[in-house]
Formats: sequence, C-alpha cells, structure tokens
Amino acid sequence: MITSPNISSGGCEWYVEVYPKGKDIEDHLSLYLCVANLESLRIGWKRRASFSFALLNQSAKELSKRNESSIQLFCAQFSGRGMAKAVPLKGLQEKGFMEKNKLIVKVEAKVVDQGEATGNETFDYNGFQVLYSQVIQVTRLFRDHPDVAVNVRPNNQLVKTAYMNLLLIETLNKPPHSITETELSNAQSEFIELTGAAGFKLDWLKTKLDDISFERKKANADGSRVQELEGQIKNLKAELDEEKVKSAAEDLSVEQTVSELKDELNKEKSKYDTCAAKVLWLEHTVSNLRAKQNKKPKLSPH
Repeated sequence: MITSPNISSGGCEWYVEVYPKGKDIEDHLSLYLCVANLESLRIGWKRRASFSFALLNQSAKELSKRNESSIQLFCAQFSGRGMAKAVPLKGLQEKGFMEKNKLIVKVEAKVVDQGEATGNETFDYNGFQVLYSQVIQVTRLFRDHPDVAVNVRPNNQLVKTAYMNLLLIETLNKPPHSITETELSNAQSEFIELTGAAGFKLDWLKTKLDDISFERKKANADGSRVQELEGQIKNLKAELDEEKVKSAAEDLSVEQTVSELKDELNKEKSKYDTCAAKVLWLEHTVSNLRAKQNKKPKLSPH
C-alpha cells in the first residue's frame, strides 16, 4: 500500500491509499480516499464529499479517470471510500500506459457537507440506500460476497432498500444457539423471496441457513440425550436413597436384636451366678453336717 501526504479540506485532513496489487482483489489497482487523524475529530463527525481519481503518466497525460457516481458519506465507522477495481492490472502493463514504470494518481475531492452524524442518514452503496448505522454490515456483506446483487431485478429505490434491509436481517449475524426456531423459519421463508422475486445470489446464505438448521437439530438431539441421562441419574439417586433407608432400617433392627440378646445373656448370667451360690452353700452345708456326724461318739456293742 502507498499513501499520499495529507491535504486539508472541509475542516479535516484527507489522504489517498493506493494498492498497486489490489485490495481484497488480485487483478486490479485499488484507490481510496480516506479521512486522516480521526482521533482529532469530534464524536459523531461526518463529511459528505464527491471525488474522482485520474491516472496520469509523467508527461501529465491523463490515461484514465474514474468518478464516484454520487456524493459519499464519510464517518467514524466508514472513514475511507474508493474503488477496489479502479484499473485492471493488465491494462497498466499495456504499451504506452506508463513512462519509466511510473504512474501519477490525481484525486479531486469536494466536501459538500460537514456536521455531526445522527445515525439516520443514508448514502448510496452499490445502488442501495444504506443507513449510517448499517455501513459496516453492508461493507462486510459486499466484501465477502461481491456478486450478491449482480442480478437484482427491482429498479425502484424503495423496493431495493427494503430488500437490502431484509437481507441484512436474514444474514443472522449471531451464534446459532441464540437463534430461535421462529427466526430460522422466517429466514428460510424470506430467503425464497430474496432469491426469487429480488434476484439476489444467496447460495452462501442457503448454506449458512442449512448449517444453522443442522446445528439446531443436533443441539436439540443433544439436549434430549442430556435430559434422558439426567432422568436416569435422578432415578438412580432415588434408588440409592431408598437403599440407604432400607440399610439404615436393617442396621437398626440388627442393633436392637443384639441389644435384646445381651439383655437375655445378662439375665442368664445372673441366674447362673445365683444358682452357683446355692450349690456352693449346699455343698458347704453338707460338709458341715458330715463333720458334725463324724464328731458324735460311737456306741459300743453289748
């Protein structure tokens, strides 16, 4: 890219950008008029200007001239306007077009209006009246799909503008998961009108709508599978909780049985201890009686 020195006009500075090998295109010389030092301008600034480019050789002979067909709006969102296909590179190589392999670019610009942008202004973009707020979106649309409006049939400016607004809406510039079923259905219906009645070339948009539709179906299927798995997990948790309750009840029952057996064992031990004491007493009593019996004098026989 080659840039020119700045020049002042209409309360701001301007410069020219020259792309010898083209900008976003490979077989043309590209020329753009741009506003310089944007940071020095007030918020909401705008300029309307008409301009033309002329190519001269070193002898100042005019070889080609391109005029912008209408007054163009310059603003913070769109600070450069020009021609991506100013001159075919093949034409520059023809004999006699350039002297000593040099070329002079002459630009004539006239600022016709300057002020603050409100966002409601419109300007001509490839035959479409476009709102100031739509500049970036429209520029991206024509950059990515330069032949989108080649076969557009309506000549009425209001109809063309209405179709362009519809197209900007239907490009669905947001993530697929955030697009509702209604938005997708409307876009698919209006796609038919844009390609049929209006004549827009929208193969790329059909592919996008098909992809979004597929993603939504996939997301719905994934969502159903997730819900199914969540349901299974919920059921398993319920079963686990039920088993825990049963297990706790069984543990309580076992503990109660063990407690009852201990009580019975203690009772039996108590009975045993009492019985053993009685046996010991009886044995002691018998022993005493025997001792007494043995102490009695024996009777002699007559």
